[in-house]
Amino acid sequence: MPSLYDNAVASIRMGVEDYRQQDTQRDVSAVRNFYAGVLLLAKELLIRSAPKASPDLVIAAKIKLSLNASGDVIAVADGKNSIDYGAIHAPLKEFGLLIDRQALDGLQSIRNDLEHKASAHSPAVIRSAISSTFAVVTSLFRQLEEDPATALGEEWQVMLSEKTVYDGELKAARDTLSKVRWFSNSIEGSKFRCLECDSRLIAQMDADNDDQAAVAFKCRSCSAEPDGADLIEDAIEQMFGGDAYLRAKETGEEGPIYQCPACERQTLLETDEACANCNEPIDYESTCQLCGEHIPLSDYLDGIDGGLCSYHSWQADKAMHDD
Repeated sequence: MPSLYDNAVASIRMGVEDYRQQDTQRDVSAVRNFYAGVLLLAKELLIRSAPKASPDLVIAAKIKLSLNASGDVIAVADGKNSIDYGAIHAPLKEFGLLIDRQALDGLQSIRNDLEHKASAHSPAVIRSAISSTFAVVTSLFRQLEEDPATALGEEWQVMLSEKTVYDGELKAARDTLSKVRWFSNSIEGSKFRCLECDSRLIAQMDADNDDQAAVAFKCRSCSAEPDGADLIEDAIEQMFGGDAYLRAKETGEEGPIYQCPACERQTLLETDEACANCNEPIDYESTCQLCGEHIPLSDYLDGIDGGLCSYHSWQADKAMHDD
């Protein structure tokens, strides 16, 4: 009976073989097979990373507590289902394993479209989503300490060839942005993705331009010409959205992303001196004149400005009204 690893390799090989045919009908099969193979390979990596644990428990979709014969509380798999794509990233992170989720998100999105409705994606976008995940497969094999050339045979050469093509396009796209002087140090060409097709092949039309305000973006995958403010806002959300969610959940406070009062975009970072989108400067006294406490950006944006922290600003207002 084939092992999980054998099934993963077989699915990946079939996916690459379908991909190699350059047939739109085979592209659909390529997405399904390749996506399934990557998910199986990730599950195999989880299992091998916990050699003393039950494989069924490591990749179980649900876990429940039970008592063994000795009366000890143990964890057991609840049912036969294994973790899906949405759930697998948490244990991978906990085990210290690496996987490029952004690359896989694009393939998973297309796969879901194909499973539930007619895909609106062009053949070029579908093939780009597949080829951009070749590096994910390579990384999984390396972490498994398996040789992809041995496991995949001729299909490995196809992957190498296509990855080279993709990497070449990616380098060319990012080279066009290399001269740009971004308003924020957090922004760089590698942070952008096309909001139409999710590709990372974002370039600017004038490779000699170095002024962020004059950049005209274009996707080298689907030819979309996205708005620069949309790309900046999306890049910041990708980088700091998780931090913003955790801060709001744990403290109920805003940050590190704020809405710029000038351009009204979510592109104002508390670590910057100006908006990452419009370059509007943040000009306020950040230290309380009375107690020396830091005055957060949120207070300034809420209208608390004058060199006083929220507490001393409240005291000053109270004293004024008492008089």
